[in-house]
Amino acid sequence: MDGGHGDGSSLEVGGFDAAVGPDAAGPELGPLCPPALDPPGPNRCDVTLDLVDCPFERTELEGRPVYYQVPLGVPPAAGFPAVVVFQGSFFSPEETQAGGPDLPFGGFYQVQLQALLLHQGFVVIAPSARAGLAWATNFPGYESSEDHAVMLALLDELHLRGRFGPVDPARVYATGISSGGYMTSRMAVSYPGRFRALAINAGSYATCTNVLCSIPDPLPADHPPTLFLHGARDLTVPLYTAEAYRDQLWSQGLEADLLVDAQAGHEWLSAAPSAIGCWFLSD
Repeated sequence: MDGGHGDGSSLEVGGFDAAVGPDAAGPELGPLCPPALDPPGPNRCDVTLDLVDCPFERTELEGRPVYYQVPLGVPPAAGFPAVVVFQGSFFSPEETQAGGPDLPFGGFYQVQLQALLLHQGFVVIAPSARAGLAWATNFPGYESSEDHAVMLALLDELHLRGRFGPVDPARVYATGISSGGYMTSRMAVSYPGRFRALAINAGSYATCTNVLCSIPDPLPADHPPTLFLHGARDLTVPLYTAEAYRDQLWSQGLEADLLVDAQAGHEWLSAAPSAIGCWFLSD
C-alpha cells in the first residue's frame, strides 16, 4: 500500500470514482483502484440516488448480534477479503443496512460503503456494540470486556472460514465511525497481525475519548496502514486528535494518510465509500 505521505500533506482523493450519493452524478457503483474483481461482480444491494438497501444476515457471537453479508460470485482461491464495520454510538448495524440522505451522522455514506465493498468482493461483517450503544475500547480493562470476547470469537470464525463464508484470513480490514473509529484503532492494539489495514472515520486512538487524547509513543511497530477521515468542524472528536495519531504513525515510518472535509462535522464523510474502498484495495 502506498501511503503517499512523503510531503506530510493530507491525502488527496483522486484516481477513483467519487462516492455515490445525493451530490454525485449517479448511483453507479463503479470500479475503484484497482478493482478487487475484474470486472466487479453483481451486487447484492439495491442502489439508487436516494436509497441504498443492503439486507444482511444475522447471527450471534458470545450472545451478541452480528450482521454480515457475503458477495455474490465465485470466491478467490484463498477466500474473499473481509471488512469489519464498527458502529458509532447508539446506531446499531441493524439501522444501517438501508437508508437515504436523512440517516443521521452521514449514515447514508456508511450504507453506500457497505454496498460498494460487497460489489467489489468483500465480505462485510458488522458486530453490534453492547446493547447497540458504544464500544468498551476507551474504558479501563478492555481485555476483560464483552467486546474483547466477541472479537476473539469473530476472529476465530474468520479463520474457520465457515459462518461468514470463505474468508481469506490474511486480508481482513476494519473501519468505523466515532466509538467505532476508536474500536477500529483497538484492532491494532489488541489483535496484532490480524488486520491488514484500517480506516478510522471521526475517531482516534483506541483509548482516547473526545478531547481527552494521549497517543502512545511508540505505537506498535506492526500497526496496520491507517486512513483517517475527519470533518474539520467535528466538535465531538476534534480533528487534532486524529492528526496527532497520524503524526505519531508517520514519526515511526508507518503508513497513514488523513482525509479532511472542511465542511463536515461529526459524521461519515461523503468521500468515505470511495476513499476507504480504494485504501483497502491498494495494499
